[in-house]
Amino acid sequence: MIAPRVATNFIAAGGNRQPNAADWDQHGSGLLAYGAGNNIALWNPLDPTYRGSYAALSGHTKNVNVVKFFHSSTSKETIILSGAADNTIRIWASDASSPTGFHGKAVLTAHTASINTIAVLPDSDIFVSGAADATIRIWKLEHKDDSSTSAEPLQTIDLKQEPKTAYFPLSVALSRLSPTTLILAAAGTKNNIQVYVQQASSSTFALAATLKGHEDWIRSLSFALEPSSSDLLLASASQDKYTRLWRIHAGEELPAATAAVEAEVDPALAGSVLGRSLHNKAHRIADADGSPYSITFEALLVGHEDWIYSAQWRMQEAEEGNGKLQLLTTSADNSIAVWEADPTSGVWISVTRLGEISAQKGATTATGSVGGFWIGLWAPDGRSVVSLGRTGGWRLWTRGYHDPSSAASRDAERANAEDDDRWTQRVAVTGHVRAVRDVKWARDGSYLLTTSADQTTRQFAQWKRDDGQTTSWHEFSRPQIHGYDLNCLAPLSTPLRFVSGADEKLLRVFDQPAAVASLLSQHCGINNTTADGGATAVGGAVKLPDAANIPVLGLSNKAIETDDAADETTTAARAPANDVTAGETEARKAVTLAHPPTEDHLSRHLLWPEAEKLYGHGYEISAAAATATSAECGDVVATACRATSVEHAAIRLYETRDWRQVSFENDDGGGERVPSMRLHSLTVTGLAFSGPSSSPSSSAGDEYLLSVGRDRVFGIWGRRRSGA
Repeated sequence: MIAPRVATNFIAAGGNRQPNAADWDQHGSGLLAYGAGNNIALWNPLDPTYRGSYAALSGHTKNVNVVKFFHSSTSKETIILSGAADNTIRIWASDASSPTGFHGKAVLTAHTASINTIAVLPDSDIFVSGAADATIRIWKLEHKDDSSTSAEPLQTIDLKQEPKTAYFPLSVALSRLSPTTLILAAAGTKNNIQVYVQQASSSTFALAATLKGHEDWIRSLSFALEPSSSDLLLASASQDKYTRLWRIHAGEELPAATAAVEAEVDPALAGSVLGRSLHNKAHRIADADGSPYSITFEALLVGHEDWIYSAQWRMQEAEEGNGKLQLLTTSADNSIAVWEADPTSGVWISVTRLGEISAQKGATTATGSVGGFWIGLWAPDGRSVVSLGRTGGWRLWTRGYHDPSSAASRDAERANAEDDDRWTQRVAVTGHVRAVRDVKWARDGSYLLTTSADQTTRQFAQWKRDDGQTTSWHEFSRPQIHGYDLNCLAPLSTPLRFVSGADEKLLRVFDQPAAVASLLSQHCGINNTTADGGATAVGGAVKLPDAANIPVLGLSNKAIETDDAADETTTAARAPANDVTAGETEARKAVTLAHPPTEDHLSRHLLWPEAEKLYGHGYEISAAAATATSAECGDVVATACRATSVEHAAIRLYETRDWRQVSFENDDGGGERVPSMRLHSLTVTGLAFSGPSSSPSSSAGDEYLLSVGRDRVFGIWGRRRSGA
């Protein structure tokens, strides 16, 4: 007998909210590797089949903080370096025989605290790591043979030797100062940048300059070679909302622009904040051969309104333009900016801005929010960028992109072939960012529901293309975005409704809106609605709400009913800033999408309205289950909550026809009825009904309910035909 072959079909994993926790390979593979909890997820963002994340590299025992691709000069393998909160750096090498395509080669344990940053030098064997133990370590990759790869420690830089200048490194950058000398920039929880230069005598790095100007922690550093002058440019992004550019110039003479600025400095500005920001002191350094260099302030990039998390250079190819440098920055203000120098004036300006408009922003970091974009990466060809948001979902934009699967897009491509500067958001990957607490199939198996400690419930379904062959899994709605960690869910017999429980005393019942039903019908072939947009349920047909909206400071999703066009126009004119009107508009847009919804739609406009609340428990809900077969009373929902006593470990049942709680005869035989079933003495952790009857002579199902708890007890409950 041939054993069945099992293959991974779908992985949903949100990205870790760390500025260094992802990298897009710039040398041919097209892969983007990102930290997903303790794992490293692999994804090809430009895959035409939209396969999404297809593999996860497991090895770290805590959250992955940094991921870097490394193309060594002595190996043909693609190397991935990863650092995590478990204090280790892992080396992964490409391996065609591995199911994931990569194999773990070595584990480096020199650091004694969480790894924050890694810098690599392409076409060399040198890489640098920085950690929360306040050290920077320089490593050399070693290939002992075809099956062995490790790293040799070359130097340790202790950043806490001087208490006044000690800091934790958050970013390091490595480049060549000259053909014989490397230059290293490091920054972190101080507002200055330390520049180290390789020494001729020992090949170790020594502190050569300290660059001042930022007013807060520095989150990102990036080197680039300017082709027109052969100077090095260093970009530094900070929590002070500014990006600063520094020029590293060969020779005793200062760059012409710097000398001119120095001559024109107004003495009246010298002591002001603006004067300090624009201070242009020249720092003198030398390479290993003694050749002189200068480091000067080049430009201050102003445009973001909150912390800047990442900055990455990219060389615009000559056939696209003039071979200019472009800088990509991402910020907590929910925007991405592309900067380049104006060819006439030399002034650095923002030529592209992506993300969210100001009216849609959430809270800033000043109010404790973790919103915004944490990571920004260029595609190898420079025509696409990706960013990671607070919900763990990626956003992908491509310049001059036209979806070949969309007829409207093909028409636009023919009509506007010359419009090559428009950025289009495309389908990307999404997933939970904290522990997934429950996963359930819809009763008919048409889609998957998941709920998580990240306070969201998500619906995943299979996107079926028009060719009838190509399929891929995607998130099609986010029914619940809550204020409490979610623990459990139970789909009901109709695929248009489910129950969820969270770290609160009540359970919530949700109905699928018409906007989501239309998306599933259009892209997945799931048709659970009637011709008029309704659904069949126990008690007769019901009308589906059009969409849902969550009120400000509220936890209950409210149903939105769209009116005819005239009424909508009147409403919009009467209340142009009304949130519900905006939600209606976006819900309609989602229905007409030619592809699965993007993160922008999922995070705001594809909620499910709340239909009922179920009360009765005294503590946080821990488990829920529903019958698979509907009786005259509808489904039966069993629920439990956290408990340390028999009283609170009781199981409660609810009938979905009228949402009344079921009562039971007391076991003492006194005739008194009680509202719950008692057996366990600690929290019930799992509930499950037995499902449809296997007996062909019986039409009944769900005869039994199984319960398990932390008290190491399980119970089987049977249905009494004479009563409840």
